[in-house]
Amino acid sequence: MAEFRFIHSSDLHLGRRFAAMPEEIRPHLAEARHGAIARLAEAARAHGAAHVLLAGDVFDTPTPSPRVLVQALNAFGAEEALTWWVLPGNHDSLGAEALWAEVAARAPANLRLLDRAEPVEMAAGVWLLPAPLPRKFPGYDLTGWMTGAETPEGALRIGLAHGAVRSFDEEDARVDEVIPPDRAETARLDYLALGDWHGQMSLGPRTWYAGTPERDGFRHEGRGACLAVTLPGPGAAPQVAAVDTGLYHWADTELSLLPGQDAAEALTEALPEGRARRRDHLLRLRATGRTTLAGRAALEGAAAQASPDFGYFELDTSGLGTEHELSDLDAIDRAGALRIAAERLAEAAEDTATTERDRQVASAALNRLYGLLQEGEA
Repeated sequence: MAEFRFIHSSDLHLGRRFAAMPEEIRPHLAEARHGAIARLAEAARAHGAAHVLLAGDVFDTPTPSPRVLVQALNAFGAEEALTWWVLPGNHDSLGAEALWAEVAARAPANLRLLDRAEPVEMAAGVWLLPAPLPRKFPGYDLTGWMTGAETPEGALRIGLAHGAVRSFDEEDARVDEVIPPDRAETARLDYLALGDWHGQMSLGPRTWYAGTPERDGFRHEGRGACLAVTLPGPGAAPQVAAVDTGLYHWADTELSLLPGQDAAEALTEALPEGRARRRDHLLRLRATGRTTLAGRAALEGAAAQASPDFGYFELDTSGLGTEHELSDLDAIDRAGALRIAAERLAEAAEDTATTERDRQVASAALNRLYGLLQEGEA
């Protein structure tokens, strides 16, 4: 038979509200998730594929707003040359009966809802074995049925599931629901398409997590992507290639500093080039190491100047220690009450006999005093 091509994606989480992000960026992030539908379609066309497999969590909640639901279905339907294969995940399980009833009533002709654990013929000689979640916590491995599933001899077998193959340290992961890592072999699958893990991961040549097509947090850096998969024939190793689909680039970067280093220059060098392109970057810089009071003030000034370039920018200085040099204390005051206060705060910040919390409070107070006086002189 001829090779079979498709796009593997998952975890669109349409309707996510991004409550932890600043209000001004939230609608842009939500819109980027909706736009991922069109970018997945573009990836399919570029790959010569007529099918897109969505391995769970198309919607972020079991009760998406009518606007989110209808506009998503409209976007799927607009790609008439593609067939979208939609699997309910843990965020939008089949327990959300009203959601899937509405999807079934409004679904375009090119959307196939996979609500039963039974083989479905995708194309001539190609069979899909889906494992929809009946509820958020099913309590058992939903892929177990695939080992005994019968398909025509010589047919391609593609598994589609949503869940953990290992814990991933997620609160929702449960041992009794973990998918065996050798499921592709025991179920004679040519490919097992998985969702739930938002980063791309291979668990063997036939088992992949596609990751989300649009990143939604700093845990997985870079831009979202999907997988372009080619199955040469039954039993042959699949050909898998990552295709970028994300609009926003997420990065969580460590900025390690030394006391004698120019902190502002170090921050500038850590920023991505091309200021116009920073608009689509969400960057968290975690300053570590040690710097002086002057260095910290310069660092925070450089961060304030760079911040408006970005879709989101955060400078985290909680892991940055401060060297209290004589010249820094002189900059506060050479004598008098302010100098006495500064010296006492510096001593408290270095006093190992106190708790780490107390030292951090003293250091923060000294940094604040230094910053206020510098602002007053500006």
